Amino acid sequence: MEVEPRARTEEQRTPRLLDGTDRTLISLLQRDGRASFTALAKAVGLSEGAVRQRVQRLLRDETMQIVAVTDPLDVDLARQAMVGITVRGDLHVVAERLSALADVHYVVLCAGSFDVLVELICRDDQHLLRVLNDEVRTIPGVVSTETFVYLKLAKQSYVWDSLTT
Repeated sequence: MEVEPRARTEEQRTPRLLDGTDRTLISLLQRDGRASFTALAKAVGLSEGAVRQRVQRLLRDETMQIVAVTDPLDVDLARQAMVGITVRGDLHVVAERLSALADVHYVVLCAGSFDVLVELICRDDQHLLRVLNDEVRTIPGVVSTETFVYLKLAKQSYVWDSLTT
């Protein structure tokens, strides 16, 4: 079962006040998402039940997710690309349409040369071309795209060391 993070609107997104224990738990789970509640409890000095409740609250409140991370090459997805998109009209509407595409894995509204950046993960160049031509560029409001094909993934990390400092 695939769990998609729900994009929260600006009004819904209220930074959660995390205490040092929450931050440490998140940091530990970023390093090992399969860590047991017993091991986590020992690391933060709480009971297993208290840690379980905290982790469940962090998951329920969508403060964090625990997911399996793969190298796309290892699962037959050999072509990755970042696409810069120029938009005419409502950025939110275009971002919502892009977010609904199965091969789009990252969508961000930004400032600079592009209005929106999306990351595509595809099987091969033919798949990438189909997604760009038949899906991305046909969305109303998309004026132009510039595609940056990944040659090699040099680093992929979801561990933020500054979380506990």
